[in-house]
Amino acid sequence: MTDLNQLQNGSDIRGVAITAEGYTANLEQQQVERIAKGIITWLKQEKGVTHTPITIAIGQDSRLSGESIKQWLIDAFMTEDIHVIDVGLSTTPAMFMATQFPEFNADCGIMITASHLPFYYNGIKLFTKDGGAEHEDIEFILEHAPETFEKTNVVGHVEEKEVLSAYSKDLVDKIIAQTQSDKPLEGFKIVLDAGNGAGGFFAEKVLETLGADITGSQFLDPDGHFPNHIPNPDNKEAMASIKEAVLANHADLGVIFDTDVDRAAVVDKSGEVINRNNLIAVLATIVLNDYPGATIVTNSPTSSHLKTFIEGLNGKQVRYLCGYRNVINKGIELNSQGIDVPLSIETSGHAAFKENYFLDDGAYVVAKILMLLPKLKQQNLELSDLIADLKQPAETTEVRFKISGADYKLLGESIIVAMHDLVAETPGFIIDMDNEEGIRTTVSDNFGQGWFLLRMSLHEPLLVLQVENDVDGKNKAVLETLLSFFSRYDFLNTDQLNKELEG
Repeated sequence: MTDLNQLQNGSDIRGVAITAEGYTANLEQQQVERIAKGIITWLKQEKGVTHTPITIAIGQDSRLSGESIKQWLIDAFMTEDIHVIDVGLSTTPAMFMATQFPEFNADCGIMITASHLPFYYNGIKLFTKDGGAEHEDIEFILEHAPETFEKTNVVGHVEEKEVLSAYSKDLVDKIIAQTQSDKPLEGFKIVLDAGNGAGGFFAEKVLETLGADITGSQFLDPDGHFPNHIPNPDNKEAMASIKEAVLANHADLGVIFDTDVDRAAVVDKSGEVINRNNLIAVLATIVLNDYPGATIVTNSPTSSHLKTFIEGLNGKQVRYLCGYRNVINKGIELNSQGIDVPLSIETSGHAAFKENYFLDDGAYVVAKILMLLPKLKQQNLELSDLIADLKQPAETTEVRFKISGADYKLLGESIIVAMHDLVAETPGFIIDMDNEEGIRTTVSDNFGQGWFLLRMSLHEPLLVLQVENDVDGKNKAVLETLLSFFSRYDFLNTDQLNKELEG
């Protein structure tokens, strides 16, 4: 029997739902039905849901296994006094909003997705009216998922009610209110790339409704084979695809979503990609205009230039741990301490606004940009003009080291500790104390001008090294010095680093 604990992925549940490419399925009917029972126990015992029936809304993205997993959940819920709302194709943020919209009023929203992972994966994200499930919530659910349970007479009830129209209308109403125009995007050509995920609705229900010409939009139809490119705004192939579509169609803006639309990126009319540090800078500009002097929470691997840019706008940046829940929770924590944090955002594109329930919502990120477009047009400005003062590095490199051994976390942390000694004895290396994850080091002199960060991967047996430099060709000098250090450890795979140096 599958150990359900291996399905925990931080604050989500993820597993292999289709046996493929050498991976054996471990998220099948038996596991899903057990998880459903654990969810019910969690809602009653941990979330304080005492009324009956409990209302649970369930949706899925375009993954091939989504319908099966949804049906297994429903089958298990039907043996309890549960009212299931089957919303069909949906997005992660829309499933949270199903707990907020009065016409749904769900006690729990369940999104069946594995974000940008390969087609054979799938998973479960959970929401209550208070927000997304935390790591400890998933632990509770899996620990309280019974190995066996008796089938009872069906007492539950299922209704079908589509949620994306309500979600779209909510976005449209907010954009209209902010721009004070029923058709604020009239005269704009905007292309959308949904990557065959769940985000295709945005073209017609939001962009076109607001007056935009969506000619050239691509991969809008849901297809769990993902035949065109990985639906991931952090993927080079995906970003090259939307950039090409923008230029080919002479569009004013390109928008790209991940599979479940909790992340987004954009491309301006010149083809400049606005994701990672650039997207953080654009959104920081927007929120610091509305909330002068506020603090932006990011994850740790952001550019040093981003901090300079935010401070130049009279804002503050707090670099925190990787993991979207970590970044969001840090923003919530600081707000509770009286520190104004309107935005928490990861370089991966997960972005959560205080004004939007601190929900990581890619469509809302784009909505904030759409609200700005008419004003920029009046001023004869482009999105990229907002970040003209953000210095771009000459080189960026990321290397992942696989760690062998069951105690990979301890082994990885021991290397990070040992790295402090290397930095101390290497002229041109200085530890950056403005860091809460792994070890961040500024580099200078013979190593150019930049920084590197060594940290543990959030969920995998990997050490992640990120190196950035303002001097072309100097990342190699940094990597050569680090290679001799990493080569001391026989449990560390340095193949990728060797390839970087050979290339």
